[in-house]
Amino acid sequence: MAPSNTSSTDGGSTPARTPGPDESSVPVTDRPSGSGPHPVDELLPPVKLFSTGLQHVAAMYAGVVAPPLIVGAAVGLSPAELALLISASLFTAGLATLLQTIGVWRIGARLPFVNGVSFAGVAPMVAIAHEQGPRNALPVIFGAVIVAGVLCFLAAPYFCKLIRFFPPVVQGTVITLIGVSLLPVAINWARGGSPSTPGYGSMRAIGLAASTLVAVVLCNRLLRGFWQQLSLLIGLAAGTLLAFPLGLADFGAVQDADVFALPSPFHFGAPRFDAAAIASLCIVMVVSMTESTADMLALGRIVDRPADEPVLAAGLRADGLATALSPVFNGFAASAFAQNIGLVALTRIRSRFVVAAGGGILILLGLFPVLGSIVSLVPQPVLGGAGIVLFGTVAASGIRTLAEAGMESSGNTILVSVSLGVGIVPIAAPTFYDSFPEAVRTLMHSGISAGCVLAVLLNLLFHHAGTARRSRTGRASGATVPTVTPS
Repeated sequence: MAPSNTSSTDGGSTPARTPGPDESSVPVTDRPSGSGPHPVDELLPPVKLFSTGLQHVAAMYAGVVAPPLIVGAAVGLSPAELALLISASLFTAGLATLLQTIGVWRIGARLPFVNGVSFAGVAPMVAIAHEQGPRNALPVIFGAVIVAGVLCFLAAPYFCKLIRFFPPVVQGTVITLIGVSLLPVAINWARGGSPSTPGYGSMRAIGLAASTLVAVVLCNRLLRGFWQQLSLLIGLAAGTLLAFPLGLADFGAVQDADVFALPSPFHFGAPRFDAAAIASLCIVMVVSMTESTADMLALGRIVDRPADEPVLAAGLRADGLATALSPVFNGFAASAFAQNIGLVALTRIRSRFVVAAGGGILILLGLFPVLGSIVSLVPQPVLGGAGIVLFGTVAASGIRTLAEAGMESSGNTILVSVSLGVGIVPIAAPTFYDSFPEAVRTLMHSGISAGCVLAVLLNLLFHHAGTARRSRTGRASGATVPTVTPS
């Protein structure tokens, strides 16, 4: 059963409001009935817009630069070419975020939805790099990304119909799994980010992460209003300042960075289209579409604007278009960033224009590498301390959704327990699926996608399978058969 946006009281019905001439083409729901705009459409003052947008950039920066770093290393790029690839990823992530938040025609969810570089495609892209060799790797990768983006764009209006299989109990399970799956990332950041990093796992690194965590918590407890909403940014700044005397941060990267650099279209050569590479990244795109659908549903609940089919279709079109265009500017596939959903829940700032401001900042970071290097001063342990708060907030939002859905039904209990259990497998045992076929590994490597697919299937089993047959049997015998309605 699809979640309904129509509410009634005392069994009565509420007449639907006819949208005005300027609303019919806008793919959003739950428009405010009062005189003021919905909080999602609220335009904040410039200072607040910039500062809160900067928080979103700080939360996502590491996730944007990690894929080009890994793929660039696999291809064997020089430091200058690697810097260009990172700047391109920041630039295209900013464009994708603007497309998602502001929207054009029926493209863009028009929610505070951050698009970054998809990490799901990293493993297949590294495999392509090893197979194709340094000379051909990036053109083949970019060709496959373009085709995957076109597939996503064309499939969006059909894929979004899966919303009927995402009742609150499935949504709550997936939201909880998003938060739980991201927590190990924050914990690894708290240790230093990578075992090759000097001081990884040291008391200095963990102490710095703990100090940042305490700073964020104290800001939330002691500050009020606007300053409370900036608690994450204040915590990141405090942690970074503390990192300098501890020897965990330096200005070397800022001194070596270029001031300005325009994107160079197809800098690494014209795209090439290889069937095996295309098939691999198209599978990744389907997984990303599943995760984006779950993220939009989660965000819709948090901002009190449910994501219905038109919103999902518009959001997936934005993912597809951004993915197809990114290789032109030497970028990779675009995907939703779940960590920013946690930031929306933490700050309670629901304006999509805040995230749009973050998209604008990302574009500037891509055009001015020196600015990007300043943001990169934030050490991984500092990000880890803040990430524990962010990702824990996402998990807490999922638990709240599950409480609202109700766990009295034994079917719901099995659905949640099995989906969470299977979703945690890649976290607890990252090599668990290594011996499986590649298609299975691609789907199951992400606990979010694995748990999401399983939750949908279990919802079908417990709340849909056999319902039509029982209804026909009841009508034939003249008996009244209760309809099973998912929570």
